[in-house]
Parts: sequence; C-alpha cells; structure tokens
Amino acid sequence: MAREAGRIVLELYGTAKVEMKGVSDPVTEADKRANAFIVERLAELFPSDGIVAEESVTLAGAAQKERCWFVDPLDGTKEFIAQNGEFSIMIGLAIGGRAQLGVVYQPALDKLYTGVVGGLNETQATLEHDGRSRPLQVSSIANVAELKLVVSRSHRPKEIETLMTRLGITQEAPSGSVGLKIGHIAERNADLYVHLSDKSSRWDACAPDAILHAAGGRFSDVLGRPIDYTTQNVANTHGIFACNGAAYDAVLPAVQAIAQESGFRAA
Repeated sequence: MAREAGRIVLELYGTAKVEMKGVSDPVTEADKRANAFIVERLAELFPSDGIVAEESVTLAGAAQKERCWFVDPLDGTKEFIAQNGEFSIMIGLAIGGRAQLGVVYQPALDKLYTGVVGGLNETQATLEHDGRSRPLQVSSIANVAELKLVVSRSHRPKEIETLMTRLGITQEAPSGSVGLKIGHIAERNADLYVHLSDKSSRWDACAPDAILHAAGGRFSDVLGRPIDYTTQNVANTHGIFACNGAAYDAVLPAVQAIAQESGFRAA
C-alpha cells in the first residue's frame, strides 16, 4: 500500500500544484491523491478500524477505537516541493492507544522501513532497499557527547542549539520528514531526535514510534511520556523525543528542562 502510494506521489513529482492550508503549511495534489488511495484501501481491508489521516475529515471517535490507523500520505511536503527526495509515506497502527505497527516509505530512494511491536519473538524492524532486506537495530552509544542529533532541514528552532550546547553534542545530520529522521536513528546514522514544538500530529508519530521501538529505541513526548493515540486531540502538544535506548535516560532531563523553559507543561 505504501509503495503504491509512493508511485502516485512520484507521478506528480515536480508538477504538483501547491496550495496553502495555513501559514507555512503547504499541501499538493500528491498529498491528496495518496491520502485518498490509502484511506480507501484501509477502509476496505479493515472496515471496523478507526482511520485518522492528515488530508481527511476524521470521523468522530475514530482514534478511540481499539485499533486505529494513522496516515501521513506525504510527510515532508516542503521537501517534496523542493524536490530533494526527503519525503515519505507513513502508515501506522495503534492498538489500545500504543503504536504497534509502522511503515515509512521513501519513494525517491525506494527505501521501506517497517516495524512491528509484539512479544519477544515478534518485535522486529527491517529496511528493504536495493532488493535486499536487513534487520534494524539502533546504536548502543551511551556517552551523550558522542551522539549524533538528526535535525530538520527546513527549520531550526533556537532550543536545538541550546540542547546541543548543554549536552556537548557536536554532530548533527539534517533530514526532512519525521519518518526519515527516525529511519536514520534505526539505521545508526544518527542517535537522537527532538521536536520541541506542538506543530506535529499523531499521524507524524505513530509509524515512526513503532519502527523505533521495534529497532530497540525509545519514542515519547519531550516530557518522557509515551504517546497516547486514543486522545481526541491529534496534535502532539508536547512534542517528540526519540533516542537510542542506551542514552535515552541520560538525555531526557536536559530535554525536559528545555521543554519546560519553552513553555511545555505536563497536562
């Protein structure tokens, strides 16, 4: 399904008309067509499940169902418009309010990240690329100063500079799309991602959440709490904090402090 949505998106690459949903919030025909395709297929295959998708009107109570799909049909629309290849299709499944399955597909490079969170013998994360499939496992770097922070290519809030200074982090990797940022961590190309803003939504989080957990990492809000996908508010009002498992506890206090200084408060 993600691959087919990727084909739809690539058919419009470089030609899609751009509209604005809000300030600095573009949408294209590619977003809309991929969204319609994924939502229609999910509804056919799983008629009893809830579906929350970025470019759809969400039916009341969808996220409160035991099983709910969260869809971002084109994560990284600005990168799609810039034609730098750093955009993805993201499909995640939450069961009982927790991310359990995730797919992130990067059409420009034909890279498919998947993650399934289950029992000890069922949890697995994989990357399919260049005709090969390999397991994903986050890095084991525990020394905070040795971590590489993956940062947004399209914007850079001052809090990120503050975080790097306080932790002594000097390495960074720019990337578009939340899904691809988490893919970098799962591939050990980076170790840490912090989104100190309320400008993201559950469809930005669910698939990456499952993939990172399946790869041995940790994914939460910036206050250290697991993301609850049953909430009626689909906004990630307390941001995103993703890290390899070894350094998460050491980095969290600095993230919490900066988050609170920036106005985030536990609800």
